[in-house]
Amino acid sequence: MKRRTFITQTALVSLGFMALSRCNLKSSKTSGSSPLIPLKTDPEGYLDLPEGFSYKIISRQGDQMTDGLRVPGRPDGMGAFEGTGQNVILIRNHENSPSPRLNSAFGAENEGIGKVEKGKLYDPGKLKKPGLGGTTTLIYNEGNQVVEKQFLSLAGTYRNCAGGITPWNSWLTCEEDVSNADDEFVERDHGFVFDVPASSDGLVNPKPILGMGRFNHEAVAVDPETGIIYQTEDRHDSLIYRFVPENRKDLHAGGKLQVLAVEGQKSLDTRNWEEKKVKLHQGMAIRWIDIDNVTPKEDDLRYRGFDLGAACFARGEGMWFSENEIYFACTSGGPKRFGQVFKIDLKTDTLELFAESEDKTVLHMCDNLTVTPWGDVMACEDNGETNRLHVIDQEGNIRLFGINRSSTSELTGAVFSPSGKTLFVNIQENGETLAITGPWEKFRV
Repeated sequence: MKRRTFITQTALVSLGFMALSRCNLKSSKTSGSSPLIPLKTDPEGYLDLPEGFSYKIISRQGDQMTDGLRVPGRPDGMGAFEGTGQNVILIRNHENSPSPRLNSAFGAENEGIGKVEKGKLYDPGKLKKPGLGGTTTLIYNEGNQVVEKQFLSLAGTYRNCAGGITPWNSWLTCEEDVSNADDEFVERDHGFVFDVPASSDGLVNPKPILGMGRFNHEAVAVDPETGIIYQTEDRHDSLIYRFVPENRKDLHAGGKLQVLAVEGQKSLDTRNWEEKKVKLHQGMAIRWIDIDNVTPKEDDLRYRGFDLGAACFARGEGMWFSENEIYFACTSGGPKRFGQVFKIDLKTDTLELFAESEDKTVLHMCDNLTVTPWGDVMACEDNGETNRLHVIDQEGNIRLFGINRSSTSELTGAVFSPSGKTLFVNIQENGETLAITGPWEKFRV
């Protein structure tokens, strides 16, 4: 496969967020794999990185933001956009349910909720249990490495996990929650996608894009040529969806929701858990099946889609568009449930199992990924044990880039600034966002 070049921001560099690339897993004993890139032990016991690289914690859970609210906890997926001068606009998800309140932007007892106009809260929770997910926006000066501004940009949603960058310079943020409105505190149905423009300087109107479906959303990738939006679902028996909008300039105008099926293999189970039904690097023709009743009260889209013939996947998570291809991760796929990577070729309408991990010392449950400035992939792990950052080149060699020594938390939201000088990443359970800099040219091999 040809080596990918770095895409500038104007050419949708940030579509690299949640990206997946050619992840041909090789043994940790293989030349060019992780152990051959020595890391420097962090004397602070926080994050080991290669020689010459350094990190800076630029935002912490509980910090006071410019709008007077607090930085919410559990940061997840992120997108980076070009700002004015040396500024980078970073939009960050927060994977929070209505409790515990320690993760709240409104304070430990939500005492600051009065600072927000009620109409800007998607689900106010009767002002007792508001949605605590949503997004925050940071304006980061890459020159002096200072956050100039940070504020809540979407409020009242539940468990905003991942999402994706759009051609119209915004962040599609996804709810990984399908709570129904009830008579107690849940005022609105959940399980939707919301659009947060990078140009917003405060809270956006929280309007769900109903046509994109109601399910346990994870990530999206937008094909800039067609405007079609591809979507993953974080369930052990998930589907792959796509939304074909009536008007790509107005996603609220409706469209068709479709599910991916493999030609000649009705309701194919791609997970390879009990039986290896899908082989590596074997292209399979696909088709897309229309599905109706896309905002059901019951979380049954995946069941109905499977009955119609859609393929089943193991926890669809990170997703990325590049050069007429869509890559996505299935975090618990494969015989050992260490993860899979699939590729959709949009030109040939084929699906390929691109990688399947059977060695957790090399890559263990990859989740959020991003494209590097030189065209390789940086992958975050989410395994509840030791979580690492890896650089994966186009030949499938895996080089270890970082190890979280501070906790067993997953690393999330890895994304490069449009200039390629800074890597942003979260340590989710620590509630911290980092900016990493160093001699990136060492990895352009």
